Amino acid sequence: MSTQQWHQFLQTSAEQHPVSNISSALIDETVICDLSHLGLLQIEGADALTFLQGQVTNDVKQLNGEIAHYSGYCNPKGRLLALFLAFAHKDHIHLQLPAELIAPIAKRLKMYVMRSKVEIQDVSESIIKIGLNGPKAIELLSALFSQIPQDDYELVTLENGALLKLPGKQPRFEIFTDIANAPNIWNSLAPQTKTVDAAYWELLEIQAGIPEVYAKTQEEFVPQMLNLDLLNGINFKKGCYTGQEIVARTHYLGTVKRRTQLAHIDSTTPPNAGDDVLNSNGEIVGKVVRCAPSHSGGYDLLAEIRLESVEAGMLAANGSTLSMQQLPYEL
Repeated sequence: MSTQQWHQFLQTSAEQHPVSNISSALIDETVICDLSHLGLLQIEGADALTFLQGQVTNDVKQLNGEIAHYSGYCNPKGRLLALFLAFAHKDHIHLQLPAELIAPIAKRLKMYVMRSKVEIQDVSESIIKIGLNGPKAIELLSALFSQIPQDDYELVTLENGALLKLPGKQPRFEIFTDIANAPNIWNSLAPQTKTVDAAYWELLEIQAGIPEVYAKTQEEFVPQMLNLDLLNGINFKKGCYTGQEIVARTHYLGTVKRRTQLAHIDSTTPPNAGDDVLNSNGEIVGKVVRCAPSHSGGYDLLAEIRLESVEAGMLAANGSTLSMQQLPYEL
């Protein structure tokens, strides 16, 4: 089965028809989601680890095939070009990021390979990605897989796929598999779950406090502005990488004056990633990081904002007042 056939399979599946209206009725449901909106780069070769170590904010040598972690990819000024969910599988490293950034990021990484023995491939189409979230997730996965990861960011690789546990209010997993096993997995899970679209997965990521970098927000943030240090996405002992001087200076010599916050707006029109956050005087004090429809109506969003402006209150994005919410981790 080709990837095109996989998409055709989803379109014709009796259990497909994603729920596009996110409502409170979905809060306690177990949901399944095709994650084709996420891309996947594969980095391999004798020099792959050394190469990546000089490019990203985290220590890729810690990726032992049993864990995943976030890692930033910066320009020389320490501004993020991409945010990776990284993990090792067999003899290569995978970097997951929005599909829209796959081509430009792969091109940029290849510019720095030089004579190193490194191969960079886009494997977005050959590795199927499925999301599962909800109270029955563990029970349903246990019927298909011989081992289920227990801790957040724990990775388990099995014959019919790999399972990664993600943070969230309810058990949340990403399944990585091939086009041979994907239909069987989907057909086993879909009848017992609600099928949702990418917007719902975006909401789950936002509620977990996970930031993202899109084409519109490249070079807008240093890693600490997106709480990457609080998500264990920066290793300050690993040595040099592109942008490291700025990131380290922020950590050791200064205080982080801007952080990513969780907020809600009651609006029928969503702000977009990259839109400005304004204070009561109309001054720009932050940027929207990501946004999705909320269970309660309106939209939940992550926004990078000056801490002093958060304390002052009265913030708005796209003409709607921000109601600040509690992140699942401490700032």
